[in-house]
Amino acid sequence: MSKEKDSYKVIAQNKRARFDYELVEIIEAGIMLLGSEVKSLRLGKSSINEGYIGEMTEEGASHSGLYLINATISEYPQARNFNHAEKRPRCLLMRKRQMNKFLGSIRKKGLTIVPLKLYFNGKGIVKLEIALAKGRQTHDKRAAIKDRDWNREKARVLKGE
Repeated sequence: MSKEKDSYKVIAQNKRARFDYELVEIIEAGIMLLGSEVKSLRLGKSSINEGYIGEMTEEGASHSGLYLINATISEYPQARNFNHAEKRPRCLLMRKRQMNKFLGSIRKKGLTIVPLKLYFNGKGIVKLEIALAKGRQTHDKRAAIKDRDWNREKARVLKGE
């Protein structure tokens, strides 16, 4: 059971999000994809650096809820006529209680939801790690850089002994 949980293949990662935001809560969500998108992801042709999570209502989407917007999944060359749009909104699959909790936090507390990692889990299903986050200001970012450098320096000194 633990092998399935631990073994996963990372497709795309948003490293900048951990620096720009203070992460409050991290969860795993499923994502609705087309067949050509999954094939393209298996080749590793995607990016979530510019992507964000937003709410879409009934008129602009097939389902109301949270969507991954502006993330790039390249076209799959062998799909030809059955290909997908690179930057189309993709519906996230979450429990209703989790979705309502995240939406409430966005509306009341002014937090945001950011994608952190796109990966295949142990069963070969595409999952998206998302986080409820609060934006950092410049002085907070400087403090994070200082802490990171100090921890590196401590590790060097301890390793040298």
